[in-house]
Amino acid sequence: MMRRRNHLLSFFLVFSLLSTTTAASSDDACDPRSLPDRLNLRPDQLTVLISGYSERRLPLLHSLAAGYASLPSVAAVLILWGNPSTPSHVLSHLSSSSKVTVVRDPSPSLNGRFLPRAAIRTRAVAICDDDMEVDPRSLAWAFAVWRSHEHSLVGFFARSHDLDLARRTWIYTIHPDRYSIVLTKFMILKTDYLHRYSCWTRLAEARRLVDNQRNCEDILMNFVVAMAMAAEGRAGPITVLVEGRRVRDWGDPRNSGNGNSSSSSDGGDGDGVKEQEREREITRVGLSSRGDHRKRRGDCIREFHRMLRVMPLRYSYGKVVEGLGEQGLCLKGGKLVFCDRD
Repeated sequence: MMRRRNHLLSFFLVFSLLSTTTAASSDDACDPRSLPDRLNLRPDQLTVLISGYSERRLPLLHSLAAGYASLPSVAAVLILWGNPSTPSHVLSHLSSSSKVTVVRDPSPSLNGRFLPRAAIRTRAVAICDDDMEVDPRSLAWAFAVWRSHEHSLVGFFARSHDLDLARRTWIYTIHPDRYSIVLTKFMILKTDYLHRYSCWTRLAEARRLVDNQRNCEDILMNFVVAMAMAAEGRAGPITVLVEGRRVRDWGDPRNSGNGNSSSSSDGGDGDGVKEQEREREITRVGLSSRGDHRKRRGDCIREFHRMLRVMPLRYSYGKVVEGLGEQGLCLKGGKLVFCDRD
């Protein structure tokens, strides 16, 4: 009986080690000997890194991880769990696929999103939130765009920096015709940038600001990519915005109760109520739900500029779309319009 118990204990220990790992320290991650040879990284697949913290989002997180893991373009899915108080058994069901691994970060630092990891064996990584649902075709399209702009940041959501001349300070904003910041709601970037972000000593003070504010890690990564491209004399856009077919941001309250959901319920009124309750709960736990969110991010831009003594962000224009179809012009009613328009 004792021998049988020992065998069972060994089995559960092995299962636990297979399904979850503990993140290495930043010092270990910056040691090239602990990482795969960059020349051997796969160019035809990417690794999806999903940041998770709130246990309320676990059902959605499980669904997202399984969906990404099923795609042929995805080599692995790493769930970066930043809540140290969550019991291991609560997370065990997340590793439902051999491609999915739960990585327990020892601290909730947002800098951990960009930590180099031995499990990353692809040339590109997709950084995404645990409330971001991207359909397979949109992900494949974004990855294809990145492969033609592998030194750029590629994503579905963008914002902008700007200079408030009246107050003489940098601000964080949205422009209808230009952008300079790709958000980590979903961004694709080359794996090399993880090392630059985490290991470049020049960024030490900026990384501390991210920890203190619990915000702005995506803005700092945009600084890193812009500075790297400038230092290497790279031409081309720093940020590339792509059009997604069915990209659902569960954390955006504007999507609640409308027909744009990629996860719309097919059931009756009861299912619809549950869906709306789920949306409200997911939205409530997001960092960007804070009322002073935009001001805090403007402060980050100002501080990064001060710390790094450079403003490397540059504007990009337009959006890359998968296809426009035929766009012939015809004269109708004395006006030039698309021929297929009624």
